[in-house]
Amino acid sequence: MTKTAETTYDLVVFGATSFVGQILTRYLLDTYGVGKSVNWAIAGRSEGKLNTLKNGLGKDGAALPVILADAADESSLKSMCEQTRVIISTVGPYALYGEPLVQACVRAGTDYCDLTGEVQWIRKMVDRYEDEAKASGARIVHCCGFDSIPSDMGVWFLQNQSEELFGTPCQDVRMRVKVMKGEFSGGTVASMMNIAKEAAADPKLRKELANPFSICPPDHRSETRQPSLKGAEYDKTFDAWLAPFVMGAINTRIVHRSNALQNARYGKEFTYDEAMMTGRGMKGRLAAYGITGGLGAFFTASAIKPTRWLVEKFVPQPGEGPSPEAQEAGYYDLRFVGRTADGKTIITKVTGDRDPGYGSTSKMLGEAGMCLAFDLPADQPGGFWTPSSLLDGKLMERLTSKAGLTFDVLETR
Repeated sequence: MTKTAETTYDLVVFGATSFVGQILTRYLLDTYGVGKSVNWAIAGRSEGKLNTLKNGLGKDGAALPVILADAADESSLKSMCEQTRVIISTVGPYALYGEPLVQACVRAGTDYCDLTGEVQWIRKMVDRYEDEAKASGARIVHCCGFDSIPSDMGVWFLQNQSEELFGTPCQDVRMRVKVMKGEFSGGTVASMMNIAKEAAADPKLRKELANPFSICPPDHRSETRQPSLKGAEYDKTFDAWLAPFVMGAINTRIVHRSNALQNARYGKEFTYDEAMMTGRGMKGRLAAYGITGGLGAFFTASAIKPTRWLVEKFVPQPGEGPSPEAQEAGYYDLRFVGRTADGKTIITKVTGDRDPGYGSTSKMLGEAGMCLAFDLPADQPGGFWTPSSLLDGKLMERLTSKAGLTFDVLETR
């Protein structure tokens, strides 16, 4: 079942005046215009801020329709959902502000995507609303930014290539961040701090966050121990030192959920992990230890009230971010190495042409919303999906043709 009622809009950007929301709005305007092939609108709680955003977008932006909706106002969210087929939400931290909109979309049968990386919140939404989403036809897709599209679609691409070249998927895949230039968004930092705060107060949540299958269906588990890099380590494949990758905690969960939703296409005993390359030799080793220590200090300080305020003074705040020039100067290069059960190896690469936290995330999020609006078959069922399990090759085409991503095979043996 899918939404059949007549709607005014194909897509609505909720939280358009947020920092990422503004970049996303500019991207959609430049790429699709207003009132042409796509009927879309911007939404938020402040009419004044929405009009200021429109005025800053030039003549074309002035024609953008505006919807007033507040994350804390159920009736306004209901009205917004009834007017569109798809909602893109940039309003986070989602654990604090996201549930009312998910609930409204599920009940209206409206498709939804966001850029959350909050695994504990995703688990809660799945538990509370998946049955209702399946009944209403609402397709809910979390993690449509840098966490976790490059990882999720990167593994999907590698496994497609492995099946084509070797006749079987890779049983083990490792992602390594080779290069990443750019900043984490203030919203991402706020979300990470909120997770640390919640986990410090809840032993059950700490156990949940340590479970690599935490957002998989209950019957999808593995007997094979999942790799999880906790400190500095040397990687022979890439001849480089490694440090933990802060986004790995959410990306690995999304990849495992994708495997589960594709009926364990990658294998019941599939293993996956992520890490950052820090370089070779003593310099790379010291950098790996430095990053490991820095991450530990950040999460420890974020979890304790007396030091949390100090962290907040030195990290980006929600609504803050780099200049357009800095966004364009950013980029990332991710490497994936996969190995089949019989020892065959494939190495692939995923790159993005903007900084990961803002410029690239906004384009990926926009194309995920467009994919939901225009590329899915009418009988595609509702529920809580992942980017690769629902949008697959249709999203891949959009990412490579419009969003500045590349997916390439580097080596097979």
